[in-house]
Amino acid sequence: MADLTPTTGNREGRAATKEEVTLPFEHRPVMSREVVELLVPVPPGWVIDATLGGGGHTAQILEAHPGVRVLGIDRDRLAVEAASEALTGFGDRVRVVHGGFEHLNEIVQANGLSEGDIVGMLFDLGVSSPQLDVMERGFSYWSDAALDMRMDNSQDLTAETVVNTYTEDALGDLIVASGEWRWGRRIARTIVASRPLRSTGDLVEAIKSSIPAPARRKGGHPARRTFQAIRLEVNRELEHLERGLDESVHLLAPGGRALVLAYHSGEDRIVKQRFAAWSGSGAVEPYVPSHLPQPQGPEPVVRLLTRKPLRPSDTEVAANPRAESARLRAVERVP
Repeated sequence: MADLTPTTGNREGRAATKEEVTLPFEHRPVMSREVVELLVPVPPGWVIDATLGGGGHTAQILEAHPGVRVLGIDRDRLAVEAASEALTGFGDRVRVVHGGFEHLNEIVQANGLSEGDIVGMLFDLGVSSPQLDVMERGFSYWSDAALDMRMDNSQDLTAETVVNTYTEDALGDLIVASGEWRWGRRIARTIVASRPLRSTGDLVEAIKSSIPAPARRKGGHPARRTFQAIRLEVNRELEHLERGLDESVHLLAPGGRALVLAYHSGEDRIVKQRFAAWSGSGAVEPYVPSHLPQPQGPEPVVRLLTRKPLRPSDTEVAANPRAESARLRAVERVP
C-alpha cells in the first residue's frame, strides 16, 4: 500500500505512539516514479487506483498525466477519508469510493464507467504504514493491542477469531503456506495450547516460545511471518487478489495497462501466473510430433511490459525500508 509514514520517520518497524500518529502524514508511495512512467503512455481515460491508501500514487499520476481521471478505491474507511481530503485540489478529476477490489466490476458499473473508459489499473497490495502504526488495529507485533488486523472494520472476521477458533491443522497450514514459515506447525500447536489469546502480546509470546532460540535470532522479528499469515487470512487478501485481477483484465481498454505492486511472494506468484497466462506464455503445451497439426494456444489478451519484476532503487529503500520487498509487474491490453 502507499506508504504514509509520519514525519517523525518511524523506520524501525515498531508501532508509532499516539502522539506520532496524530502528526501530519507524509505521502510517500512506493516506486512512484516507476508507476508514473509505466502509465504515462496510456490514452486519455480513467485510471483505477484499486488500493488508494492516502492517495499518494493517485496524486502523482494526475500531475503527470493531464488526460486521465482516477477512480480511487479502498476498503479502509480511514484511508478513504484521508485520501478524499488530500486529493480535493484535483476536483472532478478524481472520485473516491469505499470498497474492495474483489468487487471491481461492480464498482466500475456503479460509477457509470464501462470497459472502454478504463485505461489503467494500479494494485498496491499489502498493509499501509498508517495501519501498521496505529497500534489499536492489531497489525503490529511491536505493541500489545487487540487481535484485530481488519483493513475494513465492518467485517466480522478478526485475528482473534482465527487464533482462537481455527483447528491446529488449519492454523498450521495457514502459517506454513501464507507465512512460508518452517516452524508453522509448532507455532500452531502452541497457539492452541495457549488459548484463549486476547492480545497481540499473547500471540507474540506464543510464537516466541515455539521457536528455538538460535532461530529467533535470525531473519528479523520471530512473529513477522505468523502475523503476516494471519493478516492475509483475516482480510482474504490472496483470494481477493485473484478475483480482482481476473476482473481487471476484462475492464481494460486496448492500450490500457495494469500494474501490481506486491510485497509477499504468494501475492507476486499469483500476479506472475495471471500475467503469463493472459500473455499466452503461461501454459506448457504437450509435445506434438512436427508432422501432425500443432495445437493453437489461447489468443493473448495482454503483452508483458516487465519480464521480471521491477524493484525499488537502493536510494528509495534507504529512505523507506518498508519498500525493500516491493515487486512491480505490468502488462498492456492488446487490441
